[in-house]
Amino acid sequence: LKVLSLDIETGERGELLCLGLYSDNYKKSFVSAGKTSKRKFVVSCKDEEEILEKFKEEFLDFDPDVITGWSVIDFDFAYLRDLFEKYKINFSLGRTTEKSRLKIESNFFRSSTLKVSGRLVLDGLNFIRDPYIRDSPTIKSKNFENYTLESVSNEMLGKGKLLKGKGRGVEIIDLFENNIDKLIDYNLLDCELVYDILDKSKMIDLAIERAELTGMTLDRIGSSILSFDSLYIRDATKQGFVSPTMRYVEKTERITGGFVMNPVPGIYDNVLVFDFKSLYPSVIRTFNIDPLSFLGVNKKKGVCVFNGACFENKDGVLPGILDRLHQAREKAKKEGRELSSYAIKIIMNSFFGVLASPNCRYFNMDIANAITMSCQELIKKTMGMVEDKGHKVIYGDTDSIFVSSVEDGREAILIGEKVEKDINAFYDKFVTENYDRKSFLELEFEKLYLSLMIPAVRGTKEGAKKRYAGLKKVNGKEEIEIVGLEAIRGDWTEAAGDFQRKLLDFVFHKKDFKKYILKFVEDLLKGSFDDKLVYRKQLRKNVEDYTKTTPPHVKAARKLKVISGSLVEYLVTVDGPEPLQNLKHKIDYDHYLEKQIKPVANSILGLFDCDFDDILAGSKQTSLSCF
Repeated sequence: LKVLSLDIETGERGELLCLGLYSDNYKKSFVSAGKTSKRKFVVSCKDEEEILEKFKEEFLDFDPDVITGWSVIDFDFAYLRDLFEKYKINFSLGRTTEKSRLKIESNFFRSSTLKVSGRLVLDGLNFIRDPYIRDSPTIKSKNFENYTLESVSNEMLGKGKLLKGKGRGVEIIDLFENNIDKLIDYNLLDCELVYDILDKSKMIDLAIERAELTGMTLDRIGSSILSFDSLYIRDATKQGFVSPTMRYVEKTERITGGFVMNPVPGIYDNVLVFDFKSLYPSVIRTFNIDPLSFLGVNKKKGVCVFNGACFENKDGVLPGILDRLHQAREKAKKEGRELSSYAIKIIMNSFFGVLASPNCRYFNMDIANAITMSCQELIKKTMGMVEDKGHKVIYGDTDSIFVSSVEDGREAILIGEKVEKDINAFYDKFVTENYDRKSFLELEFEKLYLSLMIPAVRGTKEGAKKRYAGLKKVNGKEEIEIVGLEAIRGDWTEAAGDFQRKLLDFVFHKKDFKKYILKFVEDLLKGSFDDKLVYRKQLRKNVEDYTKTTPPHVKAARKLKVISGSLVEYLVTVDGPEPLQNLKHKIDYDHYLEKQIKPVANSILGLFDCDFDDILAGSKQTSLSCF
């Protein structure tokens, strides 16, 4: 596909200063007010109207398939549409003379759209925020402080914008008057950054994969319900079924969620982790859960699952679609096509949630709960069988179980492999004998944690769900995997994250952590970590609109003369929160010890009957197990 990235710069009165276009081995800049440059790709225009005329001519000649930019619909094209109307120039940028149609959405949960005949407009900002794209193999390891072009480009590409900071607007006007070439460079670099982000992240490739699978256009791949309709209706029609029309039904209950076991907090060695591969799709295929095969509840015929929902024992439309997608995914895996495999996985896993949405034409809570409740019962049954074999299950979550092994190393791995084989053999027989169907349930021995830490819920002795850290070996090298803890959460400081990772390393390797804690606190009080004490928080509305409560980041923002952007970076000082750009008081190190380091420490130390304050005080009452 031929992709073109677009960006505009405007002046203090809203006038158009320049417009940039960028693609592979191509760039073009249109500048206003008769500004000139010796560079061949620069087009000098006498005014805004001439920019629009020459831009449109160049754009149609370049003939892109995809147009992109950063907030390119809500800002750039919204501005350009109004300017086209002002000068009575037809806003037709497509492959026909049809006027391009812009729809700006004020609802945060809906994306604005621009319909251009024969082309697609894909906003880089909307793309990167889409959960489907955000969790893809090319992006999921990236940690964006926010979704500004500066932040995303630095994380993805290792480089950012030419002009930075809150004074950009003034600097842009100054460059327009005194250094037009630098303004052109700034403008075109913004175009280039967006183009390179899309290229490196393979966002468009991902979109194409999903579009080809679902039959949806690239700009509509984010809709799970429409994707479901596109696949299901076509297959149903081929089998002679007529799909019902769209109708909205009031949803009176929530879908039953996955089973999550209350874990026992502690430090465990040699923990085996098992995971059901694609559990929800596998349950649908195994028990033929399908809207058009649904017989009702408690009918005592057909395939009746754990919530009483019954289905015909003849492969339905949805299991057939999932079977086809499963085979395609296995083929993609064998061929090393990671993006294809990911795209198929996301589509398969989205179907159960679609059936629980009143916006879906096949909405039915009995069918949706048939899936989730079956998964609950299967994970509980599996945990019981593992315990019957003499192994201790310490945690279970939706489609996985954690098993503590008395063996280590190779022996633990052999136990894991045997449990996997025995459980799968059981379900093959169980499903055949009880449902007269083939089992697609497959438990996989996923990994071995050499050591695992499950913290307690603060202030209790109960284990925290979906929060743990484990030490594992990957390609012969140890690494710590963290789920749900402070070290990977954006609302905690970098200092707290570094402290937690290092403390976990000491614990997992059974080393004395007291000296490390004391040294870390000493260095923090000396100011060694000042650059890692910054809080970062987004403003969700104008600062003056925070009336009922005033969060710390809002207090900091109100101390700025000019608020540039929605991200507030601040430190807590002895005079309260202060913006990073305007610090006037000393850092309140006691705050960071009490609110950042102490909670992180105690979530781990409590497992040893230890306490952060006792370690700092050198209390003789501290349990010897601390040392």
